[in-house]
Amino acid sequence: MSVLPGLNLLLPTAEEEQLPHPERKKTMTPQKLSIIIPAFNESLTLPCVLDKINAARLPAGIGREVVVVDDGSTDATPAAVAASIAAHPELEIRLVRHEVNRGKGAALRSGISHAAGDYLVIQDADLEYDPGEYAELLKPVIDGHADVVYGSRFMGSKAHRILFFWHTIGNRFLTTLSNLCTNLNLTDMETGYKLFRTGLIKGIALREQRFGFEPEVTAKIARIPRIRIYEIGISYYGRTYEEGKKINWRDGLHAIWCILKYGLFRR
Repeated sequence: MSVLPGLNLLLPTAEEEQLPHPERKKTMTPQKLSIIIPAFNESLTLPCVLDKINAARLPAGIGREVVVVDDGSTDATPAAVAASIAAHPELEIRLVRHEVNRGKGAALRSGISHAAGDYLVIQDADLEYDPGEYAELLKPVIDGHADVVYGSRFMGSKAHRILFFWHTIGNRFLTTLSNLCTNLNLTDMETGYKLFRTGLIKGIALREQRFGFEPEVTAKIARIPRIRIYEIGISYYGRTYEEGKKINWRDGLHAIWCILKYGLFRR
């Protein structure tokens, strides 16, 4: 194995890379999926999300663990997690707590550090993304084709809630700008559904505290030699600000800076 400077990431050697896909699949067979949930004041939706995770059908032979990161919630989020642990003793759920709110990116870093699975998926604590689609996100990885899978809200024929026109334009603009800096052809860089080989994401030094996580991680994985990134269409059940949506136009401006900082200037 070799180490990529600056990312502390173990990569296949040239000999390992030449293995045919069936052999690579055999050596990378996943045993457990780590589901990382950053949560800030999500006591109303989190129990339902955990119910859906427990009910989600995964490919044969793959278990699951859930790491909930309570990012300084001031509502009953910790109690909601405790109730779900009692309601689902068969589901491995761990709670990590931040004493103060530090942002989604900081919560994800904490969750990633606690992940013990072979593969890792990010799951928002609201009801915008469907855990029933984990098997579809896993398939390109299990088949030996992918190291990273993005779930796109802008491709495929699955259900999409119709909400904000300018948010859609903004997301497409950010994705296009990111693609210009990374030479990828993603349709949805800002998606909340991203699945990684756990060793890969643990080896990347992430810095962003809030929603800058999305452009930062995209820029940094794009620089990994021979990385295999796939994209599949997913459902999207978006929510309004009255329903608890938190991202705002300031986060959009910061995302532009992050795209340039990590993608163009390679920080």
